[in-house]
Amino acid sequence: MAYQTLRNEYMNTPPITRIYTTACVITTLAVQLDLASPFQLYFNPILILKGQIWRLITTFLFFGSFGFNFFFTMIFTYKYCRMLEEGSFRNRSSDFLLMFLFGGTLMIIFAFFANLLYLGHAFTIMLVYIWSRRNLYLRMNFFGVLNFYAPYLPWVLVAFSVLLGNAVYVDLMGMTVGHLYYFLEDVFPKQRGGFRILKTPTILKVLFDEMPENSDYQRLPEDNPGGFDWGNQDNQQNENNH
Repeated sequence: MAYQTLRNEYMNTPPITRIYTTACVITTLAVQLDLASPFQLYFNPILILKGQIWRLITTFLFFGSFGFNFFFTMIFTYKYCRMLEEGSFRNRSSDFLLMFLFGGTLMIIFAFFANLLYLGHAFTIMLVYIWSRRNLYLRMNFFGVLNFYAPYLPWVLVAFSVLLGNAVYVDLMGMTVGHLYYFLEDVFPKQRGGFRILKTPTILKVLFDEMPENSDYQRLPEDNPGGFDWGNQDNQQNENNH
């Protein structure tokens, strides 16, 4: 029964979220079982130029060894990735993938200058930031202690990263990339003389937007957006639909 429930949950997860989170878990599990080494996964421009191009992808997939930090980050990655794909990117998985490509490309450029090895955590912060900017009036509760509106969530996570001993500049980079995407997609096109800069290639629309939707598909409820008893909604505003 439990297996069937987990299977249904997994199959009901939208495609981009399912592919990305599965790749993250498999990559981390491979390292845990000594099937791969972290030294084969980290971002290294010199080795990439020598043909190890998989590092452009694996740098976003490895979140460290199994432990509290890993599971905490993966919960956020899954939750907010899925809620974005089911919310403001509903039936627009190709646009969601373009956001992945845009954010990943910028982070790789930053990594050249900041000497960053793994970019998965920053990518998660980017997802959380974009979601929070599209849910301005959603009230949240952090472990029953803090109450705040969704746009403050990334800053709460920065503080939490400090407590966990993580590098704050990684979070700030994720927020910066997230804000750039938010500005180009949600702000600039609405300005006088503005236009949409990020246009999804037709090939991506054909590959991802034409897939038939599972008849048993169920959206992830947003009454508990962060897990851990989050999501008290005093004045909830639905995500913007584009």
